[in-house]
Amino acid sequence: MIETDFILSDFSLSKIQEGAVTWKTPSNIALVKYWGKQEPQIPKNTSISFTLDACFTLTTLEFKLKTKLQPEFNFEIYFEGEKKDDFKPKIEKFFERIEQYVPFLKRFDLVIKTRNSFPHSSGIASSASGMSALALCIMSLEKLIKPTISQEFFNKKASFLARLGSGSACRSIEGELIVWGNHSKIEGSSNLFGVKYPYKVHKNFKNYHDTILLVDEGEKQVSSTIGHQLMLNHPFAQQRFKQANDNVLKISEILQNGNLKQFIEIVESEALSLHAMMMTSNPYFILMKPNTLKIINKIWEYRTITKSNVCFTLDAGANVHVLFPEEEKESVNNFIINELVQFCQENHYICDRIGLGAKRLSNI
Repeated sequence: MIETDFILSDFSLSKIQEGAVTWKTPSNIALVKYWGKQEPQIPKNTSISFTLDACFTLTTLEFKLKTKLQPEFNFEIYFEGEKKDDFKPKIEKFFERIEQYVPFLKRFDLVIKTRNSFPHSSGIASSASGMSALALCIMSLEKLIKPTISQEFFNKKASFLARLGSGSACRSIEGELIVWGNHSKIEGSSNLFGVKYPYKVHKNFKNYHDTILLVDEGEKQVSSTIGHQLMLNHPFAQQRFKQANDNVLKISEILQNGNLKQFIEIVESEALSLHAMMMTSNPYFILMKPNTLKIINKIWEYRTITKSNVCFTLDAGANVHVLFPEEEKESVNNFIINELVQFCQENHYICDRIGLGAKRLSNI
């Protein structure tokens, strides 16, 4: 599919007056990281992610047809019950990017009510779940306008729109494994939207767990947007993009053959590569905290002693995602509680696992 396939034309709003829709949309955690992009939100390398379950955004979009045409978007946004005008510029920019594909937006007065199940802007991809939830709400409105669109088209366009708000958001529409970015060896992969991993996944990766250790619940030091921009003139950028695309191919084979040791090597290397790029950019940033490193070393020590298949990954922040297979959940949970939680801010952590994607919670 190409961009123009997503433009809605020849539509009528004569039967639509007002309504509301609610979507519960998960965050995701990349195994092979996306870091670096070009306009309009096109990734410099392919990425692959686990869709999460317990870390989600719940968004309600209320819409009412305007009595007369106006040349601007009209919307209000509430976050966790409070009006958030400081969120409006980002949403306005998102609406401007997607307007050509959903030209009905300016015809409605909109109210967006949203909340997260996890701390905002702390490195758990809140923009991924937030933007994907809003994109799905908009697609539900489009479905009301044009009921004949298929579920496949609905999901692809929702992912396409979400990408224009936050790149990683395109990976939060479906589950369990999502690929984003064109890769010659991954069937159906695209720069425009995320697709479900198209090959059979080994049983070792079914019901995989992700316990998120909240080392720092505050806003991260540098936004992902700025982080991506730092890749434009980064001296190691091209090698990093090649490394990521090579790792997508390697992890694709691992997901099929079930080799957990090789999975660990790729996932941890990817996490450290992401942070290495930030530490060697100009300006440079260290996003990890001392307790992040303590957790990593504890995991390595535990793995050496027990031969466990537990591993870590990181997003662009200090928090640690502890990944482990279903069959080790009891032993690893005990390890986390006894050895790792002490390094979390106020002992806070989130027990999550791989999920199936977004769910609509209300009818229009």
